[in-house]
Amino acid sequence: MRIFLILCALFSSQSNSKVLWQDYRLTYLYGENYRLGEPTRQVLTIEHAAQTSWGDNFFFLDHMRFQDGNRTNYAEIQPRFSLAKNSHLNYQFGPVQDVLLAAHIEMSSFATNVLYGIGLDLAIPGFRFFQTNLYRRNNDKVADNWQLTLVWAYPFQIGEQQFLLDGFLDWASGSVDQRANLNLTPQLKWLISPHLGLESPLWLGIEYVLWQNKFGVADSEHLRSHERNVNVLIKWHF
Repeated sequence: MRIFLILCALFSSQSNSKVLWQDYRLTYLYGENYRLGEPTRQVLTIEHAAQTSWGDNFFFLDHMRFQDGNRTNYAEIQPRFSLAKNSHLNYQFGPVQDVLLAAHIEMSSFATNVLYGIGLDLAIPGFRFFQTNLYRRNNDKVADNWQLTLVWAYPFQIGEQQFLLDGFLDWASGSVDQRANLNLTPQLKWLISPHLGLESPLWLGIEYVLWQNKFGVADSEHLRSHERNVNVLIKWHF
């Protein structure tokens, strides 16, 4: 927690910070194979991603609707403080382009978890970006543990059609309260806005969720927590 407070102080000191690039996105998902709760859900997600003069930040809010009429919200915010941008030193070595102090806050009605650690921006041919972050998890209601997060975006074309394969991988270590768990969630999207005469990017595709021991709950015959879930998605950038 002490490291997280230091990180917050560093962010607040950037009184002359500038937004270099930002993007707003709205996504609709529909899936029928969710685990731990109702299997059929609709999810409306709003996202904001930004590159700034001090680093970068990503925020999203999930609004989930269930067949029984219940609704829940879940949000995350992920600021990262660039050592290269703020020290004016060169942190490049091999594929590493930058080293960052990383924070991550998970917020729901059940718990608020604070993660802090270090991140690397990697330059990998063909990828729009590739990030790796190693966190210490300061959990609200269970024992603390570790998390490794990878985030990527890989654009490609087939003929004149534009596609994007992006997503994330979270691996969290086990503890006395939970099992180690792996969440791999890629999205494969096709850019349909040019065919509709739209200037703002509009994507149609699928999201695949492979989640072993979801939420750290051990999978068993009596409680299935291994999730294999295909969601239909549509995403609008505005």
